[in-house]
Amino acid sequence: MSHHVLKQNQTISTMTDQVNVQPNTLPNLGTCRFCGAGLRHTFVDLGMSPPCEAILERAQLNQMEAFYPLHVFVCEQCFLVQLQEYVAPKDIFTEYAYFSSYSDSWLAHAKAYTKLMIERFKLNAQSQIVELGSNDGYLLQYFVEAGIPVLGIEPAANVAKVAIAKRVPTLVKFFSAELAEELVRDGVQADLLVGNNVLAQVPDLRGFVKGMKTLLRPSGITTLEFPHLMRLIEENQFDTIYHEHFSYFSFITVEQILAAFGLTVFDVEELPAHGGSLRIYARHEQDYSRPVTQRAQELAEREEKAGFTRLETYFSFAEKVKETKRKILDFLIRVKREGKSVAGYGAPGKGNTLLNYCGIRSDFLDYTVDRNPYKHGKFLAGTHIPVFDTGKIRETKPDYVLILPWNLKKEISEQLSYVREWGGKLVVPIPDLEIY
Repeated sequence: MSHHVLKQNQTISTMTDQVNVQPNTLPNLGTCRFCGAGLRHTFVDLGMSPPCEAILERAQLNQMEAFYPLHVFVCEQCFLVQLQEYVAPKDIFTEYAYFSSYSDSWLAHAKAYTKLMIERFKLNAQSQIVELGSNDGYLLQYFVEAGIPVLGIEPAANVAKVAIAKRVPTLVKFFSAELAEELVRDGVQADLLVGNNVLAQVPDLRGFVKGMKTLLRPSGITTLEFPHLMRLIEENQFDTIYHEHFSYFSFITVEQILAAFGLTVFDVEELPAHGGSLRIYARHEQDYSRPVTQRAQELAEREEKAGFTRLETYFSFAEKVKETKRKILDFLIRVKREGKSVAGYGAPGKGNTLLNYCGIRSDFLDYTVDRNPYKHGKFLAGTHIPVFDTGKIRETKPDYVLILPWNLKKEISEQLSYVREWGGKLVVPIPDLEIY
C-alpha cells in the first residue's frame, strides 16, 4: 500500500470525528459500495431522470417512462462519490446505444494508446491483451492489426457483434471475480488488462477489482481510464453524472480501492478525453520491477492539497450546478423570445442528463442530430426531443446549435463550420455557457 494511502487513512479517522453535522447530512441512505460506511452526505442532487442511453421509438411516446433519482452521495470514510444502483447493469448494458467508433477523436485516442503500450511494455505476438467493456472493438482492432492476441469482454450483444465482425474475439458477458477465475482455469491471463471508462460503470466495485487481480499475470499491468473527479468539480461537468456511472473517482480514492485488493498504482497520466480523465497504471503489489513514479506521487499530493480528503470540498459543487442551470435557461428563454431557432448537435448520455435536469424540451430545442444512424427517427428519453441525421442542420439553418457532447467541441465545431454561412452560432453549455 503506498505511503500516502496510509497517511490518508489517518486523515480520514481524525476527520470523521469532526464532521458529524453538515448542512446536507441525511439519515443513512444505503452504504458505500467500497468501504461499507453509511451514506449520509449529498454531493449533488439532479432530481429524477430516465436512463441516459435510453432512446424512444415513436410508439413509446405515449407510454409511461421510468425515471430514477440522480442523487449522488459522497462517502465520509473513503470519499468515493457514488450513485446508488437504481438501474441494474443488465437493464443498461444488454442492448446498448453507444458505439465508441462513431467518434473520430476517440478512435485516434485508441490508436495512440495501442502504439504507446506496445512500445512501453514491449508487447508482441506472445502477449495476451484483455479489455473489459470492449464495446465495438474500437481499441482492440489496433492490437489485432499489430498481430497481438486479444480478448474483449463486453456484455452488450448488439455492440459485441460489431467487434466480432472486425475479427476481435469477444466474450458476451459481464466481467466478475467468477468469470476471471473461469478464464484463468481456461489458461487465459492478461499481460495487459485494459479498462476504458468501465470502472465507473460497475456497481459491484469490489468483485470487479478482485477479478482484475485474478486475471492479471504476475508480471502483467493494468491500465484504467475514467473521468477525473477533480476536473468534474472544477469544470462543473454535472452532465457526466448518469445512472450507468455508479462511481466518480479521485486519484486518491481509486488508489485506495486497488490497494485493498493487492494492486499498486505506479503511474498516472492526465488526459483531455471526456472533459479530463485519468489513465492509471497498476501492477501486483509484489512486482517491484515498476516503482511508483513521481507524477503519481505529485497528483496524490495535489489532490490532498485541493481538499479531496475533506468532506467540505465536496459540498461546494451543488450550488455551482444550480447556477449553470439558471444561465442555460436564461439564454434559451431570451433567444426564444427573440423568435430565434435552436437545434442540438449530438444525442449523448450527458445530453439527456443536462436536458432533463434543466427541463429543456422541444419548446426550447427544436430537435437534435446525431451521426449514429441507430438513433435517427427516434426521440430523447424524458424530453421527447426528436433525433435526425446531421443533414437536418443544413436543411433548416437554425440560428443557434447547442453542442451537447461538449467534450468533443473542437471536432464538432470543425464539422459545423458551415453554420456561419447563414450567420448561425454554436453554443457550448459546460463548464460555462459560451457562444461562438
